[in-house]
Amino acid sequence: MSKHVTQPDKHGHFGPYGGMYVPETLMAPLTELADQYAKARRDASFRKELAYYLRQFVGRPTPLYHAARLSKELGFTCYLKREDLCHTGAHKINNSLGQVLLARRMGKKRIIAETGAGQHGVATATVSAMFGLECVIYMGKVDMERQALNVSRMRRLGATVVAVTAGQQTLKEAISEAMRDWVGNVASTHYIIGSALGAHPYPMMVRDFQSVIGREARAQVLKAAGRLPNWLIACVGGGSNAIGLFHPFLKDAKVRMIGVEAGGEGIRAGKHAARFAQGKLGILQGTKTFVLQDQHGQIMLTHSVSAGLDYAAVGPEHSQLRDLGRVEYGYATDVQAMEGVNALCRLEGILPALETAHSVGYLLHHRDRFRKKDLVIINLSGRGDKDVQQMEAWDAERGGAR
Repeated sequence: MSKHVTQPDKHGHFGPYGGMYVPETLMAPLTELADQYAKARRDASFRKELAYYLRQFVGRPTPLYHAARLSKELGFTCYLKREDLCHTGAHKINNSLGQVLLARRMGKKRIIAETGAGQHGVATATVSAMFGLECVIYMGKVDMERQALNVSRMRRLGATVVAVTAGQQTLKEAISEAMRDWVGNVASTHYIIGSALGAHPYPMMVRDFQSVIGREARAQVLKAAGRLPNWLIACVGGGSNAIGLFHPFLKDAKVRMIGVEAGGEGIRAGKHAARFAQGKLGILQGTKTFVLQDQHGQIMLTHSVSAGLDYAAVGPEHSQLRDLGRVEYGYATDVQAMEGVNALCRLEGILPALETAHSVGYLLHHRDRFRKKDLVIINLSGRGDKDVQQMEAWDAERGGAR
């Protein structure tokens, strides 16, 4: 199965995907970043410092929890990888911490980032505050309204939050604004991309920082159950939490994997963010991958109840893993995601983020394909405090029971 352990070539391509499709002014800083990261990952002192902060500040390792009542409901054994218990409430800080240590190593004094659901913004504001670095977060105006709690958290941590009012006013536009900032400030600024997308080396680098999830889960499930899981499942926006769980298991031929995209209101143009269901090969914001676009190559509108999955492209490594048949990709609708929220709340006493809830909703609606003896690990990528107001509004609009 080693052929399925995907690595980019020297130009950052995962097969036909990936690469560096950016303005000429960013080629030099991206090349420098790739070189600096290659040196850092080989440096024992860098790895030691990262491990220290992951343990002492982030709170790793996160538990692998046997969800007994959810398991009974589904008819097979489910474990939850509890990334919601990381400091700041999601997996995002694993990557933000790694990149801020790299930025310090490179002598950068200013940090910028984009954010959709706000968790990457909070994580980046947090690590910037830790090390006394200036921090600017770009966020779509629509996302700021539906994630007001996280906007307040970022500002409290000392970050400047810039509202992006162009286009759909969500994640895609926030990334575009962050890239414009970086073009003008490359000498002093490091751009912490929050997911496994964008130009090389970001997809590889973000994956490496998030792979701590899968390394821990692999050791934990062997200790708890005495065997590897039959299935791994994780939601996929850009794809960092999913690739972080999946990558350390890619050599394990009997471990099957499912990435769950946002089905929104159904697979109709402009009503979802399921790139593999309706997308095609294209280039968006620095990388070649599956993109939701029309026949003229124009980026289509997207929709998801979850701000973190509401994006028109997917990380290039996921595209290659799909081509290889190593990972299967499905989707859950907004309705199914909300059913996932309610199930996890009422069965396990855990309020998941709307992004994570897509995985639970997928399992609820596809339970018949799993066997009683199966063991499934769900990556519980974030907690749902940030989504409570949106959940309440959803119930009010639809007369849902509380």
